[in-house]
Amino acid sequence: MLHLDMENLLKSKNLRVTPFRMEVLSVFQKFDNAIDSAVLESELGDFDRITLYRTIKSFIDAGVLHEILISGESKKYALCAETCVSEDHSHEHIHFLCTVCNETFCLEPTKMPELQHSSFQIASFEIQAKGVCEACIS
Repeated sequence: MLHLDMENLLKSKNLRVTPFRMEVLSVFQKFDNAIDSAVLESELGDFDRITLYRTIKSFIDAGVLHEILISGESKKYALCAETCVSEDHSHEHIHFLCTVCNETFCLEPTKMPELQHSSFQIASFEIQAKGVCEACIS
């Protein structure tokens, strides 16, 4: 599980430190996997939905969170690497969906493939995988 210095993270991304932003980040620290808005909403309790979605958008724009879109699944969110910034919002990892528990994880591969194509200039790419997670195998 990732432990962040939440206040410094927000400051480093030029985001105001507010109690609600701190609470949203604390929810992400509870999980080892990506979470959807329903999980986020249930963990937060009483809040303003508009404020939540504006917070998520500002976190994505600043490079605090990234969206994970897997076909047939709800949109999920996960914390970005510290090096992720709004101008360079790229993730060199695999988004893994467990077909048993339906959780999504960001996995660091031992080696990312190199993509080259003579007719295209590739700036970034996303790799998705499906299978059974470690917890469901046990």
